[in-house]
Amino acid sequence: MLRSGTGGRSALEVARGLLAEAGSLARLARRGPAELTRSRGVGEAKAAALVAALELSRRVQSCAESNSDVFSGPADVARHMAPRLRDRTEEVFVVLVLDAKNALLAEVELSRGILNASLVHPREVFKAAIDHRGAAVIVDHNHPSGRAEPSREDEEITRQLAEAGRIVGIPLHDHLILGGSEYRSMAELGVLEGMGGVEVNRGTAACRNRYFH
Repeated sequence: MLRSGTGGRSALEVARGLLAEAGSLARLARRGPAELTRSRGVGEAKAAALVAALELSRRVQSCAESNSDVFSGPADVARHMAPRLRDRTEEVFVVLVLDAKNALLAEVELSRGILNASLVHPREVFKAAIDHRGAAVIVDHNHPSGRAEPSREDEEITRQLAEAGRIVGIPLHDHLILGGSEYRSMAELGVLEGMGGVEVNRGTAACRNRYFH
């Protein structure tokens, strides 16, 4: 990707230097263009090429793991979203708009920054669903700390969105929190029970962790 070196250093030496500074490819993937250009031998053009290649890698991985744009349960959603969110250094809130068969119609990024009720307003979530003629939504956000455990505010936001979905007739199927290689599903945790949306069947092994109408 670097194509050439600089100042007596080969492209391979520049690449090794980048990896040594970052510590791993995963950490390198979290760096933006400005941070990359601080490394010796990496100018704006090379930084932009690296960022583009790493982003393309995330998207290819997401498509390969998903196999389908139909979400039958939280694990499907996690496979789809993990490559998009796990390297982000700030919290990102994403709405997945689904049709009546739980197939993906649209993926809308609503906010970046610290997640709170003022940043995640039901109006914006369900506007996205209405704009794309969705029958249901799943919302997702990441924890840059790498810990997927939900906070009290995460649970409160989930209930707020579920209640709004019940009122407008577009159910909230789930709210997934992704941290590192882990995820937590609010539907699996029972936060959505009794909220009028599609819930996860946690009964028999054959049906566990699947969304039902």
